[in-house]
Amino acid sequence: MAKPPLNLPELKKQFGPSLPEVPPGGWQAAGDPDRLVATHCCFCGQQCGINLKVKDNKVVGFEPREDFPFNRGKLCPKGIKRYMQNEHPDRLLHPLRRTDAGFVQISWEEALQRTVDEIRRIQKAFGKDAFAVLSGVSLTNEKSYLMGKFARVAIQTSNLDYNGRLCMVSAGAGNKKAFGIDRAANSWEDIVLADVIMVTGANVSECAPITTDYIWRARDRGAKLIMIDPRITPLARTADLHIPVRPGGDAALMNGILHVMLQRGWVNREFIDSCTTGFEEVEKAVLAYTPEVAGKLSGVDPALIVRAAEMWGPAKSSFLLHARGIEHHTSGVDNVLSCINLVLATGRIGKPGCGYGTITGQGNGQGGREHGHKCDQLPGNRDIENPEHRRYIAEVWKIAESEMPHKGHTAEEIIQLMHSGEIRGLFSICFNPVVSLPDANFTKEAFNRLEHYSVVDFFLSETARHADIVLPGSLHEEDEGTTTSAEGRVIRIRKAVDPPGEARTDWHIILDIARRLGRGEYFDYSCPEDIFNELRVASRGGAADYYGITYEKIESSNGVFWPCPALDHPGTPRLFENHRFPTTDGRAHFQPVEYKPPAEETDEEYPIVLTTGRVVSQYLSGTQTRRIAGLVKQYPEPQVEMHPELAARLGVRSTDLVRVVTRRGEVTLHAMVVQSIRPDTIFIPYHWGDEKSANLLTIRALDPVSKIPEFKTCACRVEIAR
Repeated sequence: MAKPPLNLPELKKQFGPSLPEVPPGGWQAAGDPDRLVATHCCFCGQQCGINLKVKDNKVVGFEPREDFPFNRGKLCPKGIKRYMQNEHPDRLLHPLRRTDAGFVQISWEEALQRTVDEIRRIQKAFGKDAFAVLSGVSLTNEKSYLMGKFARVAIQTSNLDYNGRLCMVSAGAGNKKAFGIDRAANSWEDIVLADVIMVTGANVSECAPITTDYIWRARDRGAKLIMIDPRITPLARTADLHIPVRPGGDAALMNGILHVMLQRGWVNREFIDSCTTGFEEVEKAVLAYTPEVAGKLSGVDPALIVRAAEMWGPAKSSFLLHARGIEHHTSGVDNVLSCINLVLATGRIGKPGCGYGTITGQGNGQGGREHGHKCDQLPGNRDIENPEHRRYIAEVWKIAESEMPHKGHTAEEIIQLMHSGEIRGLFSICFNPVVSLPDANFTKEAFNRLEHYSVVDFFLSETARHADIVLPGSLHEEDEGTTTSAEGRVIRIRKAVDPPGEARTDWHIILDIARRLGRGEYFDYSCPEDIFNELRVASRGGAADYYGITYEKIESSNGVFWPCPALDHPGTPRLFENHRFPTTDGRAHFQPVEYKPPAEETDEEYPIVLTTGRVVSQYLSGTQTRRIAGLVKQYPEPQVEMHPELAARLGVRSTDLVRVVTRRGEVTLHAMVVQSIRPDTIFIPYHWGDEKSANLLTIRALDPVSKIPEFKTCACRVEIAR
């Protein structure tokens, strides 16, 4: 018997907001695809497996992909709706040129030649480094590698950096100092085996939802959970211990926990003596951080510090996770090192259920920081100032080592040099700094001072509006390649559809510009796999060694963990299993850390702490997720979270319009009065641009090592908007 037709109005009446949005092509298209393409989500660093439904060269839906071991069919709200951007009317379909009347459509010939002519003109007049490149880490490994080579070999500038500068660089710097390698020490499967889990500066439930499942499974077998965050995040509501640290107080808190562990004898002296260096200096440093002192500096009850030590110290197995909450600070690297000290002091690393991980925020935040589009880095996570590393990569690229530029400036420093006029031209791809960098008014002014700006993107982002030439690139599902997940697992991204209109795959655009610059001989690739195979060779022997990974091996194994130095090597899900570390002496290195206050503290004029972060339905600068109706409905605009005590003092009620003011700018948003935040702190999500941008407020202060901006704390005042 034939099924009756779907009655959409009746279904909406019955199920209301829970009913999925009608996909492109309607319900029939969604239910009857031409094919399924097994690939991965385009958003956060978890890189969950997903099957995309394809019909008539359009992505029309998805199915759970239960074979991928990380998420086994589970997806978050963003993953479920990620395919809906594919047919968005805002999609860039043709090259554009800015005119006094706005953007006009032009040919690819004109767009590419204008870009090349401007690169040549600016570099001839002002030098090679007067033209900069900014790249993104939602790109594949192939394109990340390509952008590093393109900037240094084709454009020949040292001023190259990437938007991972806003994400994982403090974690990476801390990991390299302590362990000699920049990767999570374990696969997430070890979380499930841990007896105690500590999560600090990470809103796991909203920012990495599938990781929540690993923590829940550990708790099902009796694990205890310590959550450290200024807000009572969803996962913290069920934690065994929540510590509401003041933004910026992380190192003091960790030193306080280690102080108690030393007093109680909860450190592994045998491991410390045989496998590490530097503990004596750390021991001396934390002597001053009694629970009372640490509590005062971090803004928490000293009893909570003692309780955390009592849970963490004597445990048989443990796992520590952290993310941007401790990293987006002028002391971000120190905060990371204070966490690593806590792990190393127990000796609980390199064994089942004993580990440490950094939760990667962006889609390819792990792989993107390994292969060469950082200003100080060459492929394989090599150092651009190391003569041996330079010689090896120059040989792979078939250039003279003397031709290779040296270390350039970081992303925020590039913006400052644009503002001062030292950088006159810019080429960028999949990076939206007008929304994502601090002090947005300063950033906009810097872009307005450029003599030329060409951008590759698939939507006209807030930053792309400043461009002279817009080059329409490709979405995640429109190209082949690989990415590397937060665990360090290298996975395959499979092409599902062709780019629409005149849009082109990103790597084709880059190769065309390189050829027009007269450097085509160095970019002789016919497909992404050709680029990956060169990446493998370039990474060989480096800290991030991909040499033994091939497309076929990834396909057959559902991903391969690096390092993987040989074709017959199985990959490395768990680092440090023999308690040997890839440092010069084979030991892990403790690093003493002292608490340092934020760059801007509260005072009478600005008495409230502002912190920023993410919400479950949005991603980064919102260029993609703010174009998906179901995600916008879930969280339509940013709100100002504040505690009832603060709201009462200000005379604010939920939904009132309030003005948040800092020394750099102001925004007017609706208040959301909640119990789940410190009374001295407000929270604003950062996914929106223009007059709703949280980064109109944030400060351009940088960590001295990682050069990451201090997004997580600055001083503000809040007023009722009249």
